[in-house]
Amino acid sequence: MALLPILEYPDPRLKTVAQPVTEITEKVSRLIRDMAETMYAAPGIGLAATQVDVHLRVIVIDISETKNDLLVLINPEILAASGEIYGEEGCLSVPSYYDQIKRAEKITVRILTETGETREFEAEGLLSVCIQHEMDHLRGILFVDYLSKLKRSRIAKKLKKQRQMTM
Repeated sequence: MALLPILEYPDPRLKTVAQPVTEITEKVSRLIRDMAETMYAAPGIGLAATQVDVHLRVIVIDISETKNDLLVLINPEILAASGEIYGEEGCLSVPSYYDQIKRAEKITVRILTETGETREFEAEGLLSVCIQHEMDHLRGILFVDYLSKLKRSRIAKKLKKQRQMTM
């Protein structure tokens, strides 16, 4: 397994729309393992393949306290959504920035599992929000895209300054 570099906003590669996984190969399985290791090390609760510059529809999530309940979503689709929830979101691609975002409170999702089986399930609360956040990445959308242009500009400048200070 390997830690993968996480792209940071405003990197244009984060705007790339991910392509469906057509076959679960060893390469896809390795990507999933590497993404999970990267997410846990960051530390985060979700990571989309787009964030590590792989443009496939793959997401890993673990919202458990013990960090031992990995959820892998391949080619996820939201089949139904209901309710609204506002919550503070952050992102591994937008380090040290959080803001209030509106999401669906409950969703029904269809995924392909690591073994190639189609599965449907319902998610609500934090899991629902996390799935929607990571699915946005697969469409080239970051949570900051829901904010005003002025806020996005300030965030980009702040992150650029932080990166210059660490070089």
